[in-house]
Amino acid sequence: MDSHPNEQLIGEFLGNANVFVSALSGIMEQRLLADIAGKRLTLSQLKVLKLLDVTGAGNIGDVAAFLGVSDAAASKTAERLVRGNYLRRTQARADRRSSELSLAPSSRKLLRRYEAARNRKLGEAFAGTGAAELRQTAAFLERLTKAIVTHSGNGEEVCLQCGIYLQKRCLVHDVKRAECSFQQRAARRNRNGTGTGGTVPRRFRLGASV
Repeated sequence: MDSHPNEQLIGEFLGNANVFVSALSGIMEQRLLADIAGKRLTLSQLKVLKLLDVTGAGNIGDVAAFLGVSDAAASKTAERLVRGNYLRRTQARADRRSSELSLAPSSRKLLRRYEAARNRKLGEAFAGTGAAELRQTAAFLERLTKAIVTHSGNGEEVCLQCGIYLQKRCLVHDVKRAECSFQQRAARRNRNGTGTGGTVPRRFRLGASV
């Protein structure tokens, strides 16, 4: 297969994109979380708290689909969060054999503090960037994400965690016209009336906008 004429530039772009993500999560977000929660929470656990903040409640399968891990790994994560008093675990109303996970009140306060601190830091980092440049860059990154999903045979088998980052839609559904792994679980739960017994929040519904 012939190489792309801009192969070197593409490599440099992807390198910078990976370094940006490393700086964002590995340096800024990790330090902010440590300042607020000490070493009791990881970024992966924080994502679970964000998920349940948006959805209101969920179960182990939801967490597994969202993080892209096994039910066993998700169960261990949830157990640590329950023991740390970040999550509450109750018997599911629709199925007494399963449990329902929801945020503890202290977790909502922690999330608000974290988001406020994160927004302040990002405001400082993006101080020299104009609105037009931000919109153009965001649109460019979304277009590239959709292109990657388009050329991936199993894009619908993963969850890109759009719901805690984008407040508009599921990009996998936009491209594939199919549900991502998290949406598939949510749709089955709503059809069967199992799990949390509620509906998927508008922000997580396919094609929804806010």
